[in-house]
Amino acid sequence: MDTQAFTGLTLADMGHLAPELTLVAFTLALILLDLFLPRKMSRTVIGWLSLLGVAVSAGFVIYNLDPANTVSLLGGAYRIDDFANILKLIFLVGTALILLMSFGSTEEEEIHQTGEYYYLLLPATMGAMFMASSSDLITLYVGLETLSIASYVLVGMRKRNLLSSEGAFKYAVQGGIASAFILYGMSFLYGMTGSTNITAIRQGIAQLDPSMEAMLYMSFFLLLAGFGFKIAAAPFHTWAPDVYQGAPTPISAFLATVSKGAGFAVMFRLFYGIYLQSDSSGAPLNIQKDAFLALCVVAAAAMIVGNVLALKQSNMKRLLAYSGIANAGYLLVPLAAKFSLVHYSNFAEFSYYLTAYMLMNIGAFAVLMVVKKASGTEDVRGYAGLFYRAPWTTFAMVILVLSLAGFPVTGGFFGKIFILMGTLENKIYWLASIMLATSVLSFYYYFGVIRQMFMRSEAQQTEVKPAKALIVTIWICALASVAMGAYPQGLLRFVNEVFNLLEVF
Repeated sequence: MDTQAFTGLTLADMGHLAPELTLVAFTLALILLDLFLPRKMSRTVIGWLSLLGVAVSAGFVIYNLDPANTVSLLGGAYRIDDFANILKLIFLVGTALILLMSFGSTEEEEIHQTGEYYYLLLPATMGAMFMASSSDLITLYVGLETLSIASYVLVGMRKRNLLSSEGAFKYAVQGGIASAFILYGMSFLYGMTGSTNITAIRQGIAQLDPSMEAMLYMSFFLLLAGFGFKIAAAPFHTWAPDVYQGAPTPISAFLATVSKGAGFAVMFRLFYGIYLQSDSSGAPLNIQKDAFLALCVVAAAAMIVGNVLALKQSNMKRLLAYSGIANAGYLLVPLAAKFSLVHYSNFAEFSYYLTAYMLMNIGAFAVLMVVKKASGTEDVRGYAGLFYRAPWTTFAMVILVLSLAGFPVTGGFFGKIFILMGTLENKIYWLASIMLATSVLSFYYYFGVIRQMFMRSEAQQTEVKPAKALIVTIWICALASVAMGAYPQGLLRFVNEVFNLLEVF
């Protein structure tokens, strides 16, 4: 990477970096503000200012949306393109919803350092945004560690809770190992090509001596293992249930959506930019065939393992964790299916389902916070008779659960249908069959939650008084899920209009 590029940033370049710089500026300002504000006041002021920072950053991202203009900064290490901008918007919307669901609920979540909780979400989101725009291994790793380190701290925010401390320890140790795998895989790429720039690596690999093929395979599988951990895909998923259960509920939602989406953003740009290789005649190289077959296998394993292990879960956080593992498999399918002459809308399908998954998952975690406050438990039995205590919240939860299950006329249904049809167009019939079978299997445990809410009226009638911000979050997610199901072509058309495959690398 060109070190002189850092000193050559113009005012216009800084304007393109405005979304990230906004989060940096708000983080620094909030750290200083938290030193002087009384603790009771900081719960409100810093929370709303954090949300304002996310909104301003999203405004700059929207301003930068321009299909005809791709900006390369820092010597080609950082790309402002619409592939990244679309994902940044998804991350920022997800973070905004997570901040909103936290208002008025930090005490119930045993979060005592409220100021740190709110402003640590900003650098974590900035790390995810860096990962989406990185076209160099160095900036990619900087973004990855910025997200990871902030996430480790956020998971352990409940300092007096043993499950939180245990989850943070496991997450930090296993996350460090995953980062080591990623660094080791990157070192192979640098050693073979002499560059950390993804475009230069791609060009270098095209001219590699066949004797270096084993090192190329090694780099891929090391990166797959590292990023498999980041997205919680089987068999790299073992950390997720314990970490989700121990973390504050909004942070569990953050890990399940924003953090997971950042991992996929890197995998799209990195794997398509490096391993989607063909020879001079246009025939795919062995690494292309085997790498994307391996992605198909991991996707299938995640779908099967996640759904099967979710069947016997009684703790709602753990159930949503296993659901997240299964959904990591669904989200991997459009990446594993590759682009082809007959099907090239993989990214549109991925971004549509990521958006739908983000909405229904954050909404489900928000309902869990309502139930936990009323019943004092995170178990599924805490939902017993919820319809008789909070009918409107129950109705919203039904919408979210139906979307998670992929029931017709919801965003989750169309997301899975679009991915399934793309897989069939690429003739990967075995993967499509697994996706269909596991989606049907998931109905059992999702509908178990609905059964509890409607058919267990003998439960203790504890009064439900959720925070207003929680209710707003739940209904934003529920109504947006319905809107995505009512007009699915809107988002798909938007993504296809601004996305260009060549922008990925």
